Amino acid sequence: MGTPSASLPGGTWTLGDLTVTRFGYGAMQLAGPYVMGPPADREGALAVLREAVALGVTHIDTADAYGPHVTNLLIREALHPYPGPLHIVTKVGATRDEKGGWPPAREPDALRRAVTENLENLGLDTLDVVNLRLGDARGPVPGSLAEAFGTLVDLQRQGLVRHLGVSNATAEQVAEARSIAPIVCVQNMYNLAHRHDDALIDELAEQGIAYVPFFPLGGFSPLQSSALTAVAARLGATPMSVALAWLLRRSPNILLIPGTSSVAHLRENAAGAGLALSDTDLAELDAIGR
Repeated sequence: MGTPSASLPGGTWTLGDLTVTRFGYGAMQLAGPYVMGPPADREGALAVLREAVALGVTHIDTADAYGPHVTNLLIREALHPYPGPLHIVTKVGATRDEKGGWPPAREPDALRRAVTENLENLGLDTLDVVNLRLGDARGPVPGSLAEAFGTLVDLQRQGLVRHLGVSNATAEQVAEARSIAPIVCVQNMYNLAHRHDDALIDELAEQGIAYVPFFPLGGFSPLQSSALTAVAARLGATPMSVALAWLLRRSPNILLIPGTSSVAHLRENAAGAGLALSDTDLAELDAIGR
């Protein structure tokens, strides 16, 4: 089914005892519009997952809330039994409502149910990494995570979860989680223009903890930057390629999970993330977030 490829940019990183490619794949876009319902092209979605593994990707990010249940069932259909090097990272702590919202679901019973559903839909006995999703759709929200994170620690002790992380979290919540149990990753919004986590990234790098940015090009409102456009044009590359390459250069603990529902776009992202950026390019790009 595929092994880590030397052609994938960024090399590898270790999540606890799991080695993953720094260039990974985020499965969110495999669901239907607004991350609800089935994909318009089901066979195309399965092909993207298989191509990711064929390229050598060993880090797939998902959540049972996507669809809901859609992406996990697609992952299982496309890739189960999973090749040994492949590791699947999932999230719990939010669900979906009939309007497509993301209401929190961080009560102990809800978290236990979410872990169970992830296990069932992915066809696994143990989840490699589970991130506790905090905050809301607008971003992190201050407050204690102790009860929710403690529930996941209990599930980890039962052998249902191998490693833990947090998502959409403040720096204080990251510190609180680490005071309760070890974490292997933090997944927050971060890109060229949204640099609020710079200090956190550097701190986590020193501790050997991965940082996984989502929305590398501004999410549903693509980043508009004349500097980014100029660098991309000069290099004959797309803005996404430049943004991904910059993230890999930003810190060795950054792992990429760009999503797409297109095989061609997946290949373009994988190639683009390996784009060589000069010191001049980096200086121009760094200035965007200042």
